[in-house]
Amino acid sequence: MANYIPISTVTVGSGGATNIDFINIPQTYTDLVIKISARSTSGAAFAGLIITPNGNTANYTFRWLGDANGGAVSYTQAAFGYNHLFYIPGSAATASTFGNGEITIPNYTSANNKSISADGANQNNASAVYQGMSAGLWSNTAPITSISLTTSGSFVQYSTATLYGIRKY
Repeated sequence: MANYIPISTVTVGSGGATNIDFINIPQTYTDLVIKISARSTSGAAFAGLIITPNGNTANYTFRWLGDANGGAVSYTQAAFGYNHLFYIPGSAATASTFGNGEITIPNYTSANNKSISADGANQNNASAVYQGMSAGLWSNTAPITSISLTTSGSFVQYSTATLYGIRKY
């Protein structure tokens, strides 16, 4: 059995924010989980959610599986050179809707490469609906001490992310 212990919650204020940051992450848990509800100012109906541990933007390989407008989609993101987890709504999506998702990082303090998995949906009452999951590897052996979440454009007001530490008993 695991216990979820909230470490930090970030809620975007008026004017939006280009990123949601968790810094000085305690090294006392087994795993990390981030639960997010967000929307982007991107002009499209959807925007990719991107994770950057420890400020490092390199050495990612992700596989995304999902549903795009009713059709199955699968692609490997290493070719794109970025660390995109899932989609959230952009400004062309249904007004006032927020996408939701969860990111899991097991063994974040280990001296091994870090696996990262996520699932989420962009929530749109029209076309351009994307829901899916990703699983990947960040090839870096440093313990994760900070995480930055970004998207195309910026996060709108009331976008919220909570970082949890997981202790296994």
